[in-house]
Order: sequence, then structure tokens, then C-alpha cells
Amino acid sequence: MSDKIPAIVSHLVSGEAKSMIDVVAKFVEEECIPADPVLEAQVGEGDDRWENHPSILEELKDKAKKLGLWNMFLPKGYYKESPGWTNVEYGIMAEWLGRSRSASEACNCAAPDTGNMEVLAKYGNEAQKKQWLKPLMDGKIRSAFLMTEPQVASSDATNIELDIKREGNNYVLNGQKWWSSGAGDPRCKIYIVMGKTDKANEDPYRQQSVVLVPADTPGIKINRMLKVYGYDDAPHGHGQLTFTNVRVPVSNIVLGEGRGFEIIQGRLGPGRIHHAMRSIGASEVALDWMLMRVNDDRKKPFGKLLREHGVILEWIAKSRIEIDSARLIVLNAAHKMDLLGPKKALKEIAQAKVLTPQTALTVIDRAVQSFGAAGICQDTPLASMWAGIRTLRLADGPDEVHLQQMGRNENKRGKEATQKIQRQQEKTLGLTKKYSTKTDQPGAKIRHAKI
Repeated sequence: MSDKIPAIVSHLVSGEAKSMIDVVAKFVEEECIPADPVLEAQVGEGDDRWENHPSILEELKDKAKKLGLWNMFLPKGYYKESPGWTNVEYGIMAEWLGRSRSASEACNCAAPDTGNMEVLAKYGNEAQKKQWLKPLMDGKIRSAFLMTEPQVASSDATNIELDIKREGNNYVLNGQKWWSSGAGDPRCKIYIVMGKTDKANEDPYRQQSVVLVPADTPGIKINRMLKVYGYDDAPHGHGQLTFTNVRVPVSNIVLGEGRGFEIIQGRLGPGRIHHAMRSIGASEVALDWMLMRVNDDRKKPFGKLLREHGVILEWIAKSRIEIDSARLIVLNAAHKMDLLGPKKALKEIAQAKVLTPQTALTVIDRAVQSFGAAGICQDTPLASMWAGIRTLRLADGPDEVHLQQMGRNENKRGKEATQKIQRQQEKTLGLTKKYSTKTDQPGAKIRHAKI
């Protein structure tokens, strides 16, 4: 609850937000988590599961609206549609939402709709907002974000090939997309599509544009739904689509031609924080399940309770340290976004994006191990959680892309760090002469590195 907010950021959370966090936590713990197995049962496993929108989710949405838990993700100060929470405040709320499969959608805070709504709120014109943002914010429709492509290395977004060609008052789209999350849902009515409008532009970051494409536009074919470690995430799903001479009005372009990279950077920054905080929530759930298991008096391997095995207590302690550390990394990024905006918080966002899924996977894996065979089947939420979070090391850019960028930027301090150390070593040498002493410390032996 709000009394568990880390002390270092507590002053950044308003009294109103703290009260709302308590409401969110209670809603998730008492309404959403108990409903998760029912939601899964209502979706089912038959061929009709792509049409089976679980009715229990609509009941949860009604409850969330009455509690004021709706569209909490839009950050304060950036959008007139925002409910007024800062990134730090919503980050703490998102952690609670991450504890349940149903909670984010129940509060209309589920990806990819959140990022898509941010695109429309921040970059869309009034007509686009009226047509698509309002029904999305009302929870009447869902959306998909189409960026990744199967035939190129999409971790480098300059490789994206889907062709967007202007013909008169229309854009004509041709190409492929995959991992189009949400495309399998019959409620998905709008695709936000990134492609190339100017392949010849000398600036590779001005070749791309973002276009709004209604899901029922002729020429779109959903070839298949992709599975994540065997889970197809029906009725949401992750689609592979083909665009063949798909025509949309020129008015469907977002912000203007060549602005695609600007838009996706504005979209992905906040989204990475949301993913990260939901991962923290999943980590807490995994730790709870592990605590339940190791305190089950029926489980006595080698004549001792699980909690009496030293390695188990070490897992618990490490998990607590790792979760709390990751939370601070994410909240630090959220705070910098609140102060300076996403563009000025790229390093902190990348740190959170890389660290939190790895932390969650480690904690979940320990919980799985504590359950033994039960941990890898449907008797606990652990296997499904692990599969879902494993995708986050690839979603919004693979870890390696962020690490390379962070490493490159950090290495820019090489000259400064070398010169500082050399100044300190020079001073050490002077002190050894002044005090007529000798030392085996490296500082007394000046090493002038080539910069």
C-alpha cells in the first residue's frame, strides 16, 4: 500500500496520489487477482477463444470506473487528457497493476493501448483524437502498434521497410509486420503503423513516418498469431500481418512525413517505465508465492521444511534486495522524466528497461524452483509470468541495443576519468617526495594512458 512507498520518493507523491495507490492496491488484491483464473477459463482453449471476450473483464472495468481507476497512465503536464498523476505516482500504481493479468486492462491502462493513446494525445490532431483517442480512452475499442518486421533486423529501426507511398490524396502501404500485439482481438479497430515514406532521404532518421490504419481497411491480411513460449495470449494475441496496396487518406498521417522516429521515441520512453514497474509487481507476486511454498508444512524434502534449507533463505533475501533495488532504478527514471521529459532521461529509462525484466526473471525462476514441477505448469501463475516477462528483454528494443548505447555514452568519460586519475597520481608522487617516503601503491607510479 502507500505506506510501502520508498522513503526516497515519498515526498514526490501527493496525498491524493497516496490515497489512490491504496485504492489501486485494494482493487488489484481483492478484485483482479481472484478474477484472473476466471478470465482464463472464460477465454478457454477452443478455436473460438479469439472471439471470447471474457465478461468478467467488463465487470472489472465497471468497478474500476466507479473507483476512479481509469486512464491513470497519461502523465501530468504533457496531455490535457491526463488525470493528473506524475510518472512517479503512476509508476507506483503500475507496480500494483503488474500483479494481475486482468488489472491493467480493467483500468484501461494496458499495452499497447497506453502507448498508442499517448501518441494520439501528444502528436495527433483534433480530428484524429476525436476519431480514435476518445473511444480508446473510453475503453470502447482497442488498438495495435505495428513496427517490427520479420525480414529485417528490427532492433535497428532504420531497417524498417514497409513502404508508404503517396498517391494523390491517399497513402498506399505495402509490406509485412509481426509481433503486432493486440491484432488478434476483434475489438482492435486501429493500427498505428510505422513505415518509410522517403527511402532516399540522406538522414536515415527522417525516412520513416507513422500512419493511422483502420483495422478493417482492405488489403490487410492477418497471416497467423504468434506464440510466446507456447502461449498465444488469446484474445489479445501477437499477429503477423501483410499489407497489400492498403489505402488510407493522407489525413491519417501523424504529425507529418519524416517524423516517425520522433514519435516512436516519445511513445517508447514512458512505455518502458510502465513495463518496468509492472515487472516489479510480477516480481513481488513471485516472491509471495515462494514464501507460501517454503512455509508449507507438508513439504519436507530430506526431512526438513523448505524454509529450513539455507539456500532458500538466501533466495528470499537476494530477491528482496534485487526487487527493492530495481524499484529505485525505475522510480529514479520516472522522476527524471517528470522533471525534464523522456528525451532527457534516456539513460535512466534504459537502465530501468534492462534491469527490471532480468530481476523479475531471476525472482520468478527461484519461485519456480521452490515449487519444483508444480512451478512449470498451470497450477501457479509463475510459468505464464516468466514467459510474458521474458519478451520484455526484446520488446521496445533488445537489451543489447540499450547496453551498447549506455556503454558508448559512459565511455565518453574516458578522457576525463584518465586525466583525473593522472592528476591524483601526480599529487601522490609530490607527497611522497615531500614526506620522504616510499609507497607500493599504484598512485606513486605515474601511468600516462594514451587518450
